[in-house]
Amino acid sequence: MLIDATAVPTDRGGVGRYVDSLVAALDADGARLSVVCQPRDAELYARLARRSRVITAADAVATRTARLTWEQTSLPRLASRLGVQVVHSPHYTVPLANRAASVVTLHDATFFTDAVLHSSVKARFFRAWTRAALRRAELCVVPSRATADELARVAGADRRLLHIAQHGVDTERFHPPTADEVASVRRSLSLGSGPYVAFLGALEPRKNVPALIRGFAQACRGRVDPPTLVLAGQPGWDSQVERALDAVPHRIRVIRAGYLPFGQLAGFLGGAEVVAYPSLGEGFGLPVLEAMACGAAVLTTRRLSLPEVGGDAVAYCGVGAGDIAAALGELLDDPARRHSLASAALVRAKDFSWSTSAARHRLAYDRAARSHRR
Repeated sequence: MLIDATAVPTDRGGVGRYVDSLVAALDADGARLSVVCQPRDAELYARLARRSRVITAADAVATRTARLTWEQTSLPRLASRLGVQVVHSPHYTVPLANRAASVVTLHDATFFTDAVLHSSVKARFFRAWTRAALRRAELCVVPSRATADELARVAGADRRLLHIAQHGVDTERFHPPTADEVASVRRSLSLGSGPYVAFLGALEPRKNVPALIRGFAQACRGRVDPPTLVLAGQPGWDSQVERALDAVPHRIRVIRAGYLPFGQLAGFLGGAEVVAYPSLGEGFGLPVLEAMACGAAVLTTRRLSLPEVGGDAVAYCGVGAGDIAAALGELLDDPARRHSLASAALVRAKDFSWSTSAARHRLAYDRAARSHRR
């Protein structure tokens, strides 16, 4: 099979972590794998997949328009030249004229169900490509039952063509941190020795960060020594976060940490009193799983796939600021509950591995190849 990794962004958000980890796990599993990537990623994939063939996209694919043009023209020719049986497109779009079998990953259905949470251009783009993938691909991989249900409900997807393959967690990067790892993060963020609440993810409307900020401020009201809220992640496309930050009382400290290097994430997540992720909806919820693997007490919502990931090992809240404030305040006041959640999270996180995900993907490739031959 050939995995098209040219859509992976530089900053290695959720999609990047999915593709990188899947490639490494498939290679370790002995799959006959080729990976095509942008020139900047060639060394990375050569290291992640030492037994696989890594090809650099010769054309300029740095912009979305250029990449899509390459995908529709050069990628099918590359697949034909390599003689691959399956082309896996891991981020919604797919080559429409492809002689090999097509497998496409559809990460969520929120472009249909919650379009206002995305920019209008992005929502239209991904709705169109989701429909095209459902029509043209032999099989579509989805990361959760909730995503499969939503695609069937709102996009008319044939459930027989949806293949569930849950994500895993990279335990080398996401693990219970050492004291030195926590101390290093505290120094880099000027946190001192005080407690903090962590958020990790893009600061965009779907992640519900403005409600988290307002809820955090309410939860800190009346506390003698309130914790700090640390927002780690790239800025989103609207100004709601800034407006929420402007309304935070002066005595309440909120830090916008920006993008954190992978080497700091275990210390950041595992060192927090609570990791708060009150998302309005996720196709899977990789940040929740990664925080669980770091031994964090996690607070999230029951929207879409999140209960599939968290189970009974996380705390849940509603999506409003008041709901977040009440649940967060209870956790901050209950060290025993936080400790219990952290212990349960570590156990549950072991149920999600990239080797299991790779095996599920290989089943999808086999199904797609058989369907294509018929």
